[in-house]
Amino acid sequence: MPRLCLFPARVAALLVATAVPFAPAAAQDATGFQAYLPTLSAQAAAAGVSRRTIDAVIPTLVYNPRVVELDRQQPESSPNAPVPPFAPYRLRHVDADRIARGRVAYQRARGRLAAIEQQTGVPESIMVAIWGHETNYGRVMGGFDLPRALASLAYEGRRRALFTDEFIATLKMIDRGVPREKLVGSWAGAFGGPQFLPSVYLRLARDGDGDGMADIWTSDADTLASIGAYFVDAGWRRGQPWGFAVSVPATLDRRLIASRTTSPRCSRVHSRQSQWKTMAEWRALGVVPQSRAWPADDVLATLIEPDGQGATAYLLTGNYRVILDYNCSNFYALSVGLLADAVER
Repeated sequence: MPRLCLFPARVAALLVATAVPFAPAAAQDATGFQAYLPTLSAQAAAAGVSRRTIDAVIPTLVYNPRVVELDRQQPESSPNAPVPPFAPYRLRHVDADRIARGRVAYQRARGRLAAIEQQTGVPESIMVAIWGHETNYGRVMGGFDLPRALASLAYEGRRRALFTDEFIATLKMIDRGVPREKLVGSWAGAFGGPQFLPSVYLRLARDGDGDGMADIWTSDADTLASIGAYFVDAGWRRGQPWGFAVSVPATLDRRLIASRTTSPRCSRVHSRQSQWKTMAEWRALGVVPQSRAWPADDVLATLIEPDGQGATAYLLTGNYRVILDYNCSNFYALSVGLLADAVER
């Protein structure tokens, strides 16, 4: 079974970005954690969480040193580290087993998916591919108690503001009627089929099956509708592909298409992509699609060559950037797009 990430890179990037030097000796101390809980309780009350929920959850919490250990093990990416080739990653994440299971999930959910695509403009296959990458189509969703994990990470303190906000969002989920026993997920707070953080659940989770609750734990329809809502919120453009494989002529001067801008977010990811050019301009440069017709001439795209010159390259539209919003990794976004294409075939 391919390795699945229960801690999506979009969360990892946020953790690195919000990290501050802070490593008190008391961070490992269960007694100190108990002394910290009244602070969390007061912050939750100030944020509008009901006293009933606060009194039901806060007294049950005990320190979880394991989540702190896992948090501290997260690698920080070096801007000068070499980028490995994409091909080995693709073989692991867009493999025959994942494609086959994705096709089964796709066909099983077509009735729901068609309605979601009509409403959102997000292709059915993209929703299924995200679901497959995040949780193996709902099979692997984590086993950590979310309030306990998030409270422990807030107490530890290096990313206190982030984890405090997510802990409070978890309590607000309970206020909205989410059963306490459903609040289980990854060690860093992501949960359910889409691996949403609590704050994302509050904004974007959707009831896809009409039963009155956005149950992204056990309802495939709710999971897929919520992924669709996320993509709409991130700016998905109806009717545009995410991108497609192309062949690039050996004569193309890469210096002339190199990007001249620096992205304020995930700069290393975006730096691997070229300048934006229209499809007509790419065609004039001798770029040739490998297995599909050209989109409209005025559609903009960037070029990426993830395995170097001479290997398969990809033209990427603005919708590719929406996939990056879900998880800011070129390898992840390319694999989602390629899995979606394979599932749909």
